[in-house]
Amino acid sequence: MILKTLIIDDEPLALNVLRKYTEDIKSIEVIGFCNNAVEAVEIIEKQTVDLIFLDINMPKLSGIEFLKMLKNPPLVVFTTANSEYAMEGYELNVLDYLVKPFSFARFLKAFQKAEYQFQLTRKTTSEEKAESVFIKSNKKTYQVKFSEIIYIEGLGDYIKIYTEKSHLVTNLSMKKMEELLPPSDFYRIHKSHIVNRTKIIAIEGNMVELPGIKLTIGSNYRTDFFTRISNISI
Repeated sequence: MILKTLIIDDEPLALNVLRKYTEDIKSIEVIGFCNNAVEAVEIIEKQTVDLIFLDINMPKLSGIEFLKMLKNPPLVVFTTANSEYAMEGYELNVLDYLVKPFSFARFLKAFQKAEYQFQLTRKTTSEEKAESVFIKSNKKTYQVKFSEIIYIEGLGDYIKIYTEKSHLVTNLSMKKMEELLPPSDFYRIHKSHIVNRTKIIAIEGNMVELPGIKLTIGSNYRTDFFTRISNISI
């Protein structure tokens, strides 16, 4: 997966740093280095852009003004010497906020976040029309609506799917079942459990409360789970 990336910064030194950082990441295709937002507008009108690293303080057109102009903005990471704009960046749904000077490690972390979000969005879009899955259980094939699944439990070579009405046992691996589910709604919280986000009643400590049961969030899944939850929290 390659992210077509646009770099916008009016400081030559900052552009050079970003140029060096992007050269070390194979999954970045830089389609332009712009020293002002006006120049970037022309590029966006002609090419597909997946990700923008955007400076805020620029002459004529600031990064914030530029972002507000875009009808369907791509993923955006702010790069700035000032942290005072963090709240405004949050309101504009900016993916990350890098305060200069930032290290390659911090830059890479922001890019990996963009990669994850881009992949999640693309997978969700391709599967958004699917509303159910067919499951073989006890010599029958049942149509199970995603909206009715509460959680899924791994049982070695089998899984048990708990729905609002009953449960089904089928010969599938957790990995395979995870691939069949819409990723926007189903979160892996443990090696043995996948939960339906829409069925979560509450989260307390390392426990997720669902109708009729509380499940533990495994240590290996904790970071990913809370990152995804934070992206949809207010």
